[in-house]
Amino acid sequence: MTRPIVASVLGRLPIAMVGLSALLYVQRETGSFAVAGLVSAGSLVGVSLGAVGQGRLIDRLGPTRPLLAVVALFATAMAGLTLAIETHAPTWVLVLLGGAIGITEPQIGSASRALWGRVLTDEGVHGAALSYEAISMETFFILGPGLAGLLVAAPWPGTGMIVGGLCMVTGGVLFALSPAVRSWGPTSTERRAALGALASPGMRTLALAVLGFGVVIGFIEVAVPAAATETGEPTLGGLLLSLWSVSSVAFGVAYSLRPWPRRMSLRLPALLAGFALLVALSAVPTTLWGLALALLLAGALITPQSATHSAAIEIVAPKGTAAEAFGWVITAVTLGLAFGQSVSGFLVEHYGPAASFLAAAAIGLTLAAGVWLLRSTVRPPREDSYSAGLRESHLPVV
Repeated sequence: MTRPIVASVLGRLPIAMVGLSALLYVQRETGSFAVAGLVSAGSLVGVSLGAVGQGRLIDRLGPTRPLLAVVALFATAMAGLTLAIETHAPTWVLVLLGGAIGITEPQIGSASRALWGRVLTDEGVHGAALSYEAISMETFFILGPGLAGLLVAAPWPGTGMIVGGLCMVTGGVLFALSPAVRSWGPTSTERRAALGALASPGMRTLALAVLGFGVVIGFIEVAVPAAATETGEPTLGGLLLSLWSVSSVAFGVAYSLRPWPRRMSLRLPALLAGFALLVALSAVPTTLWGLALALLLAGALITPQSATHSAAIEIVAPKGTAAEAFGWVITAVTLGLAFGQSVSGFLVEHYGPAASFLAAAAIGLTLAAGVWLLRSTVRPPREDSYSAGLRESHLPVV
């Protein structure tokens, strides 16, 4: 298992780097955060469309063929966007190519997470693997924005986007061709409902919680670089975003040992509401030092949420839809990011970063209330009595 683990790390390391690097690159070339936010949002919408499709193909065919195909398309789209930015193409062209990058971004995370369920039979080890997935993703969110912020200051501002793209392509190919992944052959060819994993009511509630999580982060990912730019320190924007991921990992490890609330149906809305309230504090500071402290506080609830989302999939996703279910989670979070970033770009240009922080908190609290109202749906989907009993015997209290 060493090879796919290393390959997935390489392929997912730039997951928080490519989008932010593209946003900063476009902003440098166009001088507009609004245009940059639209391009970044286009990329995220593309990811939301591609994640579920790739997840279904991975569940059906195994990861190797789908990943190799999208890696080739992703490399082509990256080259096209770079050329368009350098030639100052119209905004709609940049947004379209951003969408192409998103839709072809190789979903190594979905395949990696589903792989654990196939090779690990011990429930304790499987739970540890899911915690590893959540914590490793936060590590990528620590390193990614910081690298993006540093590389945008390179002689060529597109350096970060290209470096991230190359890592993703290399990691995707190595992961797809590793022996453990290649042995994952085609599975059932039976027809499924059009909504697939999302046919489960609990899965839809989970998607709403993840959407709120993505919306709040999307607002922040534009507001923080804008606040740094206002103070005359634009390169510190990415480093500040890395800072809140530091507290995320530190608190996330402790939280995984004793998650609260115990019931998953209450944990989802409680964590989202707490996150939104802490983000509202970011509107108060008038210095980057104060903003850094506020981000450290808010960041403490990032990993607990992503780990909770991953654990909730085990409860609410229909059998045999692991990769697709994770694809829906990615779709929900990226749609949230796209909405948050596009609206935040408008707010920071017209009203300043503080307005964006407050809007993020208001929307996050509203969606948390919606998740709380739907809490009764967070339970295993209907199955035959034997399978349902077997699943529930290994699942946390909901």
